[in-house]
Amino acid sequence: MQVGSEQQAPFVDRRRGGNGQEKPGAERRQFSDSRNTSRPEVDELAKAVDQYKLMHRRRFITFEELYDVMAGLGYHK
Repeated sequence: MQVGSEQQAPFVDRRRGGNGQEKPGAERRQFSDSRNTSRPEVDELAKAVDQYKLMHRRRFITFEELYDVMAGLGYHK
């Protein structure tokens, strides 16, 4: 029996359309539905986290990454 002769199905990236382009609205962000707050600093943080996630192609971020985003906005202990 030859193990290497088995064919594997090609990987299908379902996030992309049939032509290889990303589907419109396919990016999912954590804070997109909860931006109806009266606190501008909360909106600023949510936008900064979204930008970080888009730049680094991350769906979720760690606490350390969140701290880096906050420090980048000028927050400190």
